[in-house]
Amino acid sequence: MNHLVIAPILFPLFAATLLLLVRRVIPLRVRRRLNLVALIVQVLLVSLLVQRVAGGEILVYALGNWPAPYGIVMVADRLSVWMLLITSLLAFFAMLYAVRGTDAGSRHFHPLFQLQIFGLSGAFLTGDLFNLFVFFEILLLASYGLLLHRGGANRVRAGLHFVALNLAGSTLFLFAVGTLYAILGTLNMADLAVKAAATPPENLGVVRAAGLLLFTVFALKAALIPLYLWLPAAYSSTSAPVAALFAIMTKVGAYSILRVYTLIFGAEAGPVADLIGPWLLPLALATMAVGTLGVLAAHELRRQVAYLVVVSVGFLLTAFALGTEASIGAGLYYLAHSTFAAAAFFLLADIIAMGRGTLADRLDPGPIITDANLVGALFFVTAILVAGLPPLSGFVGKYMVLNAAVDLPSMPWVFGVILTAGLFGVIALARSGSLLFYRAEGVIERTGAAGRSAIGPNWGRLLPVIGLLLMCVTLVVLAGPLSDYTRAIGQQLLEPSAYIRAVLGDPRNA
Repeated sequence: MNHLVIAPILFPLFAATLLLLVRRVIPLRVRRRLNLVALIVQVLLVSLLVQRVAGGEILVYALGNWPAPYGIVMVADRLSVWMLLITSLLAFFAMLYAVRGTDAGSRHFHPLFQLQIFGLSGAFLTGDLFNLFVFFEILLLASYGLLLHRGGANRVRAGLHFVALNLAGSTLFLFAVGTLYAILGTLNMADLAVKAAATPPENLGVVRAAGLLLFTVFALKAALIPLYLWLPAAYSSTSAPVAALFAIMTKVGAYSILRVYTLIFGAEAGPVADLIGPWLLPLALATMAVGTLGVLAAHELRRQVAYLVVVSVGFLLTAFALGTEASIGAGLYYLAHSTFAAAAFFLLADIIAMGRGTLADRLDPGPIITDANLVGALFFVTAILVAGLPPLSGFVGKYMVLNAAVDLPSMPWVFGVILTAGLFGVIALARSGSLLFYRAEGVIERTGAAGRSAIGPNWGRLLPVIGLLLMCVTLVVLAGPLSDYTRAIGQQLLEPSAYIRAVLGDPRNA
């Protein structure tokens, strides 16, 4: 066994424990450095793992050396390490912004941040459904604390909705997992894939119902229509670095859909094959359409960015729903782009809000903020990225998905919704940019009537934004090899027999 597989899970847990133990002993500036160093180590560990699986090898780590399907296994394949790499890079830049002052006011911010990474890493690496549930709960518990960090009425209200809906989702998850275990006698994903394909006719209805219940849970996590309503309020109310980190949270739901419905209910699943095929594409396109209406109707920049996250979820799941090697690869390329771009936009929206005094991020004409040319230029680049205009990574991802849909029967719907959503997205962002920068005039309101002071940008806050935008530029510069890699992920997912062999050995003996 290669211990590198479990290192991205254990290291954040160790860092969180250390930060929790020393939270009253060492000053905040030292804890900030410890957290940043821990995140850099996490990036290095994941990078080593990426090198190990890039050739197609699937690494399996059996805890306690108990073999699957009876023991707990962690599985590192191309998909899981791709998600880990995006998460670790995103977390580093989000923390780099948080240490500029957002983390002050609570001794628990840094341990919770590392626990969030621990939960995310475990969700991407686990090889069984029960531990997927456990890691979901860990990352949700950490996210509750991060969401409510520094309080405020809006944040508490949004947090209560977030908690209530996710508790309902967790309950449904337990029902689905319990049903599958009762019928198939296992929760190991590879073993489930083998046994679901051999489901006897009398159990087909129950297994299908459990599979659809799981889809409901993952759709809630991914913010798929009609289960997206919690997202705009939660993401726009919380602090900027937490919202930036949450850009990966909806992708956990999308990852779970991709993993479970290619491995357990995929094309090789016999009588339960293609379980969500008739549902996923219409729901994804509808999510994109509704999210676009939210982007057009938003009156605050942070809420507009939150709706852009909903649009990106619809786009991502549209790519996955097409179900080909090319479309899945295109979707995974777009997943990296949309995560970094949304995170950069949340941080930039916070900088703009701080610079406008009492107007904050409200989309009304206001005073000219300090360094408006620099901030406006960053807004312009981010808007191009998010809208999917050439030549940046949003355009590349959109082109790859459209190209993958050309020969499919659903092509008219996919082209129609994606291009229309893109057009309205450009209109909405152009309007926001005009209100925030072009129509701005007058003197900065240094001290607002409500006691909120305008704060100009500084390089400490701008550097994480620029770093995330450079990640998107890297996606363009390395578009060839990265799209080859994501396409290889799609190929590996559509051949689940390799995953099953890696975990179970010969499935006939399982």
